[in-house]
Parts: sequence; structure tokens; C-alpha cells
Amino acid sequence: MSLSTRAARDFKGTHTDGRTPEELRELVSHVGAELELAPAEVIIEWAVATFGDRFAITSSMGDAVLAHLASKVAPGIDVVFLDTGYHFIETIGTRDAVEATLPVNLITITPTQTVAEQDAEHGKDLYKTDPDLCCALRKVKPLADTLAEYDAWATGLRRAETHNRVIAPVVGWDARKGKVKVSPLARWSDEQVERYIADNGILVNPLVHDGYPSIGCWPCTRRVAPGDDPRSGRWAGTTKTECGIHA
Repeated sequence: MSLSTRAARDFKGTHTDGRTPEELRELVSHVGAELELAPAEVIIEWAVATFGDRFAITSSMGDAVLAHLASKVAPGIDVVFLDTGYHFIETIGTRDAVEATLPVNLITITPTQTVAEQDAEHGKDLYKTDPDLCCALRKVKPLADTLAEYDAWATGLRRAETHNRVIAPVVGWDARKGKVKVSPLARWSDEQVERYIADNGILVNPLVHDGYPSIGCWPCTRRVAPGDDPRSGRWAGTTKTECGIHA
């Protein structure tokens, strides 16, 4: 039995209800390195065994790889989708398809203000005048508010996506949120993702096949030319590269 498999087994039944942020951070320091080379399924198994229903998956619905993996390990697991009010219709359709076809508890969250209410308070098209504030209001804050109910959250973050994400740990500590951040796919290459999608018939956002390898809100996402950085279509023409969720 590998160290990683043993780690998932040994933590079964040790749910973290009531643990302080300091205790959660200490937990990460002990198991993070051990799970670094573990298969994605084992990492999710460890998280589910350790955090129970205080663990959730987040998905931007570019594809359903992480949701599919998690649903195999823990049917009925919470999958959190953040509807910013600016999504492509294809992204909403992918969310609906995931909810209809996978054994998950799909939770859609929204910002406090509608787009119209935000326009009234901050001026029309805040994504143009102050994109950082727009992301903070429509992405960062609502997700942080929702994650307050959990001790740990999983993302589809991969190191291959951008140089800014090379150091993303498989299991790490998100100091800003005071949560354990799990990235089961962190070590996956583009080829591994494509193979998993093909082998398992995974749902993929149609925009991926229409020149959008990285999909965000429609006002701030552009098509990418073949061979270019997959994330170059996000906030194109600006120096902005992240929304702040993974800062």
C-alpha cells in the first residue's frame, strides 16, 4: 500500500468539525507533501474522509472532469458553481447538464447584487472601468461567503495552465479564506485531461471547441489563436491575469 493510499485510509472518520484554522493549517503541513504525488482520486478520498460534508468541489464549468472524479469517490458531494450574472449561455448549459447527469449536489451561488443593481451603484459596465472591483464583488466575495460553511474546498487548478499556477500545491493552506485548498488535478498535463475526457465521456463546455480554452465571464473572455497561451483570452488587452479567487 502506498503512503498516499494509507493517508486516505488513516484519516477516515477523523472529520474536522470544530477544528480551528490553526489546527487545519497544521493538518496541511503534515499531509501536503505525502499526498503530492498521489492520484487525483486518492487526494479526493483523503479530503472526503477528513472533512466529510465540510468539503466541497468548486467548478467554473469549463468541463466536468473534477465533478466526475469527485462523484465517483463521494456520490452526492457538493459542487459549487458561481453564477456571476455575466456567464456565457454555454456555461450555464454545461452547469445544467452536470446537474442532470452526475450524482452531485449542484449548488449555484450568486453575488449580493444583480448586474443592474451593481450598475446603479458603481456605474455601467464595472468590468471595463474597474475589473478588479467587479471580480471582487461578483466572484471573490460570494465564493468566500459560501465557503464559510466548509473547512476545505477543491478546485480544478492545474499547474500546466499558466506560469502563475506552477507552485499550486495539491493540498495547501488558503490563508485569506482560512481554509484547506485542495487541487487534485494540479499535476495533470493537458494531455491527461484530454485522455480522461475521452475515456470517460466527460461533459465539456462547447466554447472549449470554439476557441475558448479558458472560459470566464463573456465581457472579459476572448477567443485564443491556436498555439497561444490558453489564458491569453482572459482580460485580453490588460495586465490582469486572475480574478482574485486564487490570489
